[in-house]
Amino acid sequence: MAKFLSIPVTNEGNQLVSADDIKIIKQASTTTVTVVYGGAAAQDVLTITHAAVAAGSEDMRDVIQNAVVDAHQSVWHNVVTNVVPSKAVSGIVIA
Repeated sequence: MAKFLSIPVTNEGNQLVSADDIKIIKQASTTTVTVVYGGAAAQDVLTITHAAVAAGSEDMRDVIQNAVVDAHQSVWHNVVTNVVPSKAVSGIVIA
């Protein structure tokens, strides 16, 4: 069963993003977390833009990473895990 994260985005409501086939989650900068999906030949990168964290902080990465773990540890019919971000999320894009 596919698993999804429901992430609240300022002025956009909650957005569902896949919690499956993730290769790595990184705190790319003080205002972005990237989630890389797929194999070596073709990768999609989800970028979550959020309010700034302190330099060197992995706080928002940890929030997303912990939500992915929670999603996969839940029973099969719980397909959506609600994320409670520690910083406001202003946008989510995939490329």
